Amino acid sequence: MLPSQRHLFEIPSDICYLNSASYSPLPRKTLEAGRAAVGRKGQPWTLEAGFAGRQHDRARSAAARLINADADDVALIPAISYGVATMAKVLTIPRGARVIVLENDHSSPVLEWHARAEAQGFAVETVRQPADGDWTSAVLAAIERSGAPPVGLASISSVHWSDGGMIDVDKVQAALRRHGAMFVIDATQSAGVVAMDVKRLDPDAVIFPTYKWLIGPYGRAFLYVAKRHQNGVPLEQTSAGRRDVNSENPVYFGDLGYVGNARRYDMGERDHFISLEMASIGMEMMADWGAAAVSERLGMLTQRMADGVRELGVNVLAHHLRAPHVLSLGMAGGISKELVAGLAAENIHVALRLGRMRISPHVYNDEADTDRFVAVLAEKLGG
Repeated sequence: MLPSQRHLFEIPSDICYLNSASYSPLPRKTLEAGRAAVGRKGQPWTLEAGFAGRQHDRARSAAARLINADADDVALIPAISYGVATMAKVLTIPRGARVIVLENDHSSPVLEWHARAEAQGFAVETVRQPADGDWTSAVLAAIERSGAPPVGLASISSVHWSDGGMIDVDKVQAALRRHGAMFVIDATQSAGVVAMDVKRLDPDAVIFPTYKWLIGPYGRAFLYVAKRHQNGVPLEQTSAGRRDVNSENPVYFGDLGYVGNARRYDMGERDHFISLEMASIGMEMMADWGAAAVSERLGMLTQRMADGVRELGVNVLAHHLRAPHVLSLGMAGGISKELVAGLAAENIHVALRLGRMRISPHVYNDEADTDRFVAVLAEKLGG
């Protein structure tokens, strides 16, 4: 099993950080690269002519490697919301169709469709949070609901951010395909930890940022677009998205045709010399460890905590329904802010999400962290 990688991070021994689903710490290697990159930006005359292009290619390739995509099928974007807005412009939802979203899903894969529904003539259907935690069955039931309008699209997270519920994207994609519907996946809480192969799965789009599980900076994200959708109009009109708009040529606007791949969807002002390299390093580290090894280690840690809190009067999603790296605890009446704050006062950092306590370890955590969490939680609950 992959051992703890705490030595690669600047995390003091007294800190028990179990909140990667919010923000992950940066590895030492990434911090060093960021400091060096700030220095380069302070002396831009030191940048070689091909520096920006190499940065773009490295990040694009690192992101593609995580989901077994071709690099040219990946666009450089700033956020999940940007990626969803791009796909909403590219995809055509038939009038009278349904767009399926999850109740209490994060805002990014949801709000764009609400904003477009009336004007474009489709309905947004919200799959209610299932009492038994089985999101996959709930989504499949919505897709197959008898007598309902046709499904045009599902825009959902692969792991629900609040309760850690896992959505089986293979089963959902199979159901959507039977109905001729499209699939946009927000992989924010799964990329790099839960294996995904877009060449096998064939979704219409997959979007993920780096600041959570990919141990990278804020403001860097990636959009995979299936080849069948690489002929759309981008969200922004940029020189990089065109075949030949180049300031070094005698004629600036040489060819206004779009490039023939997902690079046409790149964001404007994409030369993030500092954070783009930092994002690449984190993604490369995650890919080198491999999703299977990371998932196995984090699944061991969350199960260790689940076993430890079993007698404390909290409820946990069944093992087969939850993601391996996210543990969500509930109590009658809900988890209080005071309990989460009390843990933080003991240097144990978790998150309060929709009345539940979300615990999300990463490769820098070890068994001592999990045992300390259980012991202090038991003390706070009077166990």
